[in-house]
This record gives sequence, structure tokens and C-alpha cells, in this order.
Amino acid sequence: MEKIDKLDRQILEIILRNARIPSKDVAAECGVSRAAIHQRIQRMIDMHVITGSGYHVNPKSLGFRTCTYIGVKLEKGSMYRDVVPELEKIPEVVECHFTTGPYTMLCKLYARDNEHLMELLNDKIQNIHGVVSTETLISLEQSMNREIPVMKK
Repeated sequence: MEKIDKLDRQILEIILRNARIPSKDVAAECGVSRAAIHQRIQRMIDMHVITGSGYHVNPKSLGFRTCTYIGVKLEKGSMYRDVVPELEKIPEVVECHFTTGPYTMLCKLYARDNEHLMELLNDKIQNIHGVVSTETLISLEQSMNREIPVMKK
């Protein structure tokens, strides 16, 4: 696997601050050509260093005011592969992790309110074959959200 170098890290730091920055501005800041920036970014996409780009939407602006983490216990850990496709059918579930510890899975979801959350839990998540129990943790406030630093090594 190829490694990323100092220029790659500099490019990442710049585009993480502003994903919409024009390549010419990144090139000017890095002191290289636009073509070099395009090639570097494409290489990092191919290497799966960059895994996505786009806009972030504030769920509250769409009416989803309750952010919740759900600890899910399954009958058997191996059922994870069968349960994930079922969770993917629930659009409010935005993250799902196979974990160690007291839960088999940890999921993040957004609900409009507590009534909607109860509907998601009782009518959808807890009805998935293999789900034994759930524990709900409601986020009162997101204190921080950031990417891993790229310039530190």
C-alpha cells in the first residue's frame, strides 16, 4: 500500500477545512500545479484515504431533533451480517458499528421526537430477527464533531 506524504497531508488539511475550495486555490497554497492537485486527490481516492465528499445537513433543520445511540444485543454475534441489511432499511439509522463490550452493535439514529423514537424502537429495530434487546441513550447536545488530524504523525 502506498503511503501519503507531506504534500498529501497538506492537501487533506486544506480540503477538510473547505471541501468546496477550488483546485487552483489548493494548488496556490501548496505551490504546485492544478494538475498535480487533481492527480494527488484522485490517488488518495483510489487508496481509500479520501472516502467521500459532499455537504453535511443539519438533521434539526429537517425536523429530526432527537439524536440517539442505541446499544443492540443480538442472539448471536454472527447475526450481525443479517441484521445490518435490515437496519439499512430504516433511513433514520445513520451509523452502525459491530462492537465489543455489553452490546453487539451500537447504532446512531435521528428521530423527530420521543414518540417517533419509540416507534422506531418498538415497531422497527426490536422487530428485527435476532435482536434480543436494546438500550437507548439520547444525546442532549453534540459538543464536538471533527475529522482525525492529518498533519500530525
